[in-house]
Amino acid sequence: MRFQLLGPLALADGSDTVVLQPSKPANLLAALLLHANSPVSTEYLQRAIWGEEQPATARAALQTCVLRLRRLFSKHGVTTSIDAMPGGYRITAAPPTLDLLGFRDRVRRAAGLERDPEAELCALRDALSLWQGALLANVRSVVLHRDEVPRLAEERLRAVERVCDLLLGLGRCGEALVDLWTATRVHPGHERFHEQLIEALYRSGRQSQALAEYRRVKGFLLEELGVDPSPSLRRLELAVLRGEDLGPAGPAAPRVIRGETVPLPAARPATALDAAPSTVSVSDAESATAPDAESATPQGASGVVAPGPTPVPAQGGPPVLTRGGSPAPAQGATSVPAPVTAAGTTFAPVAVPRIEPVPAVPHFTGRAAETAALTARLTAPPPPGPEDHRPLTVLVSGAPGIGKSALAQHAARLARDAFPAGQLLVRMTRADGEPRPAAEVVAEVAAALGAAGDGRALLILDDVVDADQVRPLLTPRGEAGAGPGPAVVVTSRMGLGGLIATHGGWVQRLTTFTEAESYALLLTALGAERVEAEPRAAHRLAAVCGHFPAALRILTARLLTRPGLRLADAADWLGDDPLARLTLTDSPDHSVSGLFDRALGRLDPRLSEAFTHLAQGPPTLLDDRGPEDDGLVPEAVREQLADAGLLEDGPPGPYRIHELLRAHVRRTARIRDRRTEKV
Repeated sequence: MRFQLLGPLALADGSDTVVLQPSKPANLLAALLLHANSPVSTEYLQRAIWGEEQPATARAALQTCVLRLRRLFSKHGVTTSIDAMPGGYRITAAPPTLDLLGFRDRVRRAAGLERDPEAELCALRDALSLWQGALLANVRSVVLHRDEVPRLAEERLRAVERVCDLLLGLGRCGEALVDLWTATRVHPGHERFHEQLIEALYRSGRQSQALAEYRRVKGFLLEELGVDPSPSLRRLELAVLRGEDLGPAGPAAPRVIRGETVPLPAARPATALDAAPSTVSVSDAESATAPDAESATPQGASGVVAPGPTPVPAQGGPPVLTRGGSPAPAQGATSVPAPVTAAGTTFAPVAVPRIEPVPAVPHFTGRAAETAALTARLTAPPPPGPEDHRPLTVLVSGAPGIGKSALAQHAARLARDAFPAGQLLVRMTRADGEPRPAAEVVAEVAAALGAAGDGRALLILDDVVDADQVRPLLTPRGEAGAGPGPAVVVTSRMGLGGLIATHGGWVQRLTTFTEAESYALLLTALGAERVEAEPRAAHRLAAVCGHFPAALRILTARLLTRPGLRLADAADWLGDDPLARLTLTDSPDHSVSGLFDRALGRLDPRLSEAFTHLAQGPPTLLDDRGPEDDGLVPEAVREQLADAGLLEDGPPGPYRIHELLRAHVRRTARIRDRRTEKV
């Protein structure tokens, strides 16, 4: 027997399907299945059944609904049980017994096939086949349709979007058009679908239709939302108008993802650099690589010019390090510049290396005590004894955008004399934020270290997602007494307590800047003359940014483009809507909201929901009330959120949410509710 949520709520046994009639027990079953394998509080279930205004007998009526469901299960031979838990109920399910879990499982497996686009496409098509019509069409719950259905619909849209990306990359534009005509009409505000449709039309030789589609979506956005098309849509329109070549549409051709062009994965395992960075000026608000990683993110720089074209090994080999840690050209290496349009602007950024020498961090500011401690750890002599070949491990953890990568890179550069074999920055996530497989990273690192000089090397494993990514790189190699292995600095949003427990090491957890550090950053980035002329306004700006390093970096980048703007006026302007204005208009990915969105997107959906509930509720929800009273969000869940860098502090004191992050969650919920009401 199988539960079906991705359409009308139903029970299926082979080809036989029983669609449940709209009722309160159906509301209850849908609410439990949407949170399968997790306890669901009675308060939430009552709201799902009756809405925000509940009868006085709601708790007793809930128990009656549970009994009716149990009888229904018994009648149809359903072996799954509804278990009573302290403060709520739980239903147990697995991918074979619940289509929602089956869909998510197939999408996860498809993500692991990214090196084989045809196989990934087939797996995603299989996942999407589980959707059977309007979501929960027979469930009459305002709460579920308001809070849960949009989230599930977004999961489906992401899968459809990826399917169309794969079809375009494989040159199957005709197939893509079939899906995209429907997707753009059903979801007219989803710009990525329109971008894919325009690209598919243009690649099919239908230039006039592609331009007509751009004009149609532009008109919709202006009339309905009062906004212009995204920069990526405007760039695509310009390319179509000029009749530019978007590149070949074969399996090895670039594919466009969220407005950026990245290469399709090769058929062979990638063991080294695929391409070199272009010579472009980038903001220090984020690395030019993944939209989520904090690689090369200085804590106080106003901007950094990337180094010139880096030699790329002709056979895809690893970077070769000189003793100073700089890259040396491999035999047959060539410099790869970024492709440029007729206007002279970069149209398709080149992929950034996943492993490279540790770059310098311009204008690093603050973290004096943390820098001194980390540098001392790295330069200390290895401990003697039979385990002296085990790598020294230092974990730098903290919230997204807190400056972990900048600290690690800055300390590494200060300690570079202790590592004559060089220093490597290893990015542990892909451009889309997905973790790289440990085996792939191990192969790349082994090849790179094999090409390094004599002595000890340093590895910075940047943006680690979980401990399993790191453990193979920390396993002692060689015979005891053979000398120490490479020192390893791990940066991660996660606490990785299990890694420290099994492999030892030292932990440096970062928090927001102090008021003095924030002021120092503004001094360094904007110049003493400008800041000291308005010290009170500078302190106000830092306070509006919550002393959050990523927010301060974006703010200083914006202020540097407006040298005549008074800081007091900037503080008033920023204070009106800090989240909307802490973004770089010419680079929308560099924004505080985008950073938080990507961080929340990494969470398990149940954790994300729990965090949303905490952020929207009163601060008392975060109080530690002891093991007897877990409240709506159990302490174990709060600990997981703290471990992920989204909650600060914790037992024995209260948990806290940074005010910018809390404001982001509430703002996102308001926007979602407005869109839902309009529909």
